Amino acid sequence: MSQSQLVASLKEIVGVRYVLTSDRATAPYRTGFREGHGPALAVVKPATLLQQWHILQACVSANVIVIMQAANTGLTGGSTPTQGCDRNTVIINTTRISDIQVLPAQQQIVAFPGASLFSLEKALAPYGRVPHSVIGSSCIGASIVGGVCNNSGGALVERGPAYTELALYAQINSDGSLSLINNLDIDLGDTPEQILTNLQNKKYSEHDVKTTAKKASDREYANWVRKTDDDTPARFNADPRRLHQASGCAGKLAVFAVRVDTFAKNEQELTFYLGTNSSTALQAVRKILLEQATSLPVYAEYLHRDIFELADNYGRDTVLLIKNLGTNWLPKFFNIKRQLDAVCQKLPFLPKNTIDKLVYRLAKLFPSQTPKKLQQWNKQYQHQLILTVKGDAHQQTLALLEQVKKDYQLDFFQCSEQEVKAAYLLRFAAAGAAVQYAKINHNEVEDILALDIALKRNDNEWFEKLPPSITDKLVSKLYYGHFLCHVFHQDYLVRKGEDCKAVKAALLALLEQRGAEYPAEHNVGHHYHAKPALADNYRHLDPTNTLNAGIGGMSKKRDYAE
Repeated sequence: MSQSQLVASLKEIVGVRYVLTSDRATAPYRTGFREGHGPALAVVKPATLLQQWHILQACVSANVIVIMQAANTGLTGGSTPTQGCDRNTVIINTTRISDIQVLPAQQQIVAFPGASLFSLEKALAPYGRVPHSVIGSSCIGASIVGGVCNNSGGALVERGPAYTELALYAQINSDGSLSLINNLDIDLGDTPEQILTNLQNKKYSEHDVKTTAKKASDREYANWVRKTDDDTPARFNADPRRLHQASGCAGKLAVFAVRVDTFAKNEQELTFYLGTNSSTALQAVRKILLEQATSLPVYAEYLHRDIFELADNYGRDTVLLIKNLGTNWLPKFFNIKRQLDAVCQKLPFLPKNTIDKLVYRLAKLFPSQTPKKLQQWNKQYQHQLILTVKGDAHQQTLALLEQVKKDYQLDFFQCSEQEVKAAYLLRFAAAGAAVQYAKINHNEVEDILALDIALKRNDNEWFEKLPPSITDKLVSKLYYGHFLCHVFHQDYLVRKGEDCKAVKAALLALLEQRGAEYPAEHNVGHHYHAKPALADNYRHLDPTNTLNAGIGGMSKKRDYAE
């Protein structure tokens, strides 16, 4: 099938309006949220699961690379095309297929490929239940299926990575044939047409939904994370415990639906704000909470002083947007911004990163959105922890924190409702703030190196100490993360003129020496090299290298040719 024949076939399946081929129209889909950019023959936007199946059939027949994409919020370029492939690429954007089906008893749901975590929050609210992740990726429109495919982590201490053994997906076999595999444990029929149509239209009864022993979440994680003396990380993307078919597949399967657990909403939550200049003191807090607290905390989000200041300044646009328009506007805002960026890049008379600079200047017209008490705390303490607990854990948590305070230089206070919202908004804005700083100050910053790492659970020296040979090449180093899980986001602003690849290699070598794993929750994308076991999993799932070719630094050629 020629290129023109394939495009014509795709238009016949979904309609002319939903097949994008021009550079301008496809640019937002070909450009990653934080990194990644490459060419694509077309972006196709199916409206039904059956259309998605027919598109896959056409693409497999035409021998093109296929990238499954939902909201395109990945942080390592894993949902965007890449340069240097031996075949054309077609992006199947699934945002139009966004159904969520709440199963009987509301303890599980079936999510279609374009369904977002934010939509799931709204769908579950009447039942007093919540999804796996309720902060961070949910705010930017990330999809449920994308989270499962990437074993995404999240901020909730007791939940662990997104995981399920119940999924409906297509797999391309070693002979090039396409198979639809129904592991949802819902009786939907025998043929792909029956299965997909019946699921789409919810033509199944309560009796068709099987009671199953298969896991729909990482139910072991709450105990796993408590083992603070274990010599391995609590969670990371390549963990063989959580690589199972769609879970952790990183787009090497074409997923149509996942069946995942929901969780009871906490009746009451209370938040403490901790500050210290001692990394040892904060580690003592981690150990005592994980080892002695009857109920695990809900969140334990770490912020270093430098990222606090940067987020307060360069993340102000995000904070203002959420405060005044709500999280529902964020995906729209980022999509519009990507489209404007694509237009501006084609206008040579405009300065580099025009839109980022404009947004930053508009946000600077407003005062800091962070309460003065938090700002004063940041000036006093370089290490801060936002600690949220369930209401019935309040007294025990207070007693445990007082116990640590007796032995270490550490202080804390209980946050007001306004302070809680402000603290978490600041934490959420941190990642985008570092990216915006790099773009606005591109004359002094060569690039941003953003790493997500998982330290060993018994690593007491958690705060990174870099040698001068690396720090001399950096403008700044920024640390924040999910503290009790020992998962950290570490952003490095590389000084102009320095070799980013060399700096990255040196940083990763130090992490290897510490026994850390990376990536922790954003998956390899085109940012990290897949380690041998993970690469073998990808080859097993996609033996012809048709889906998401080139991720993890692997071959971009058919059948993984060298």
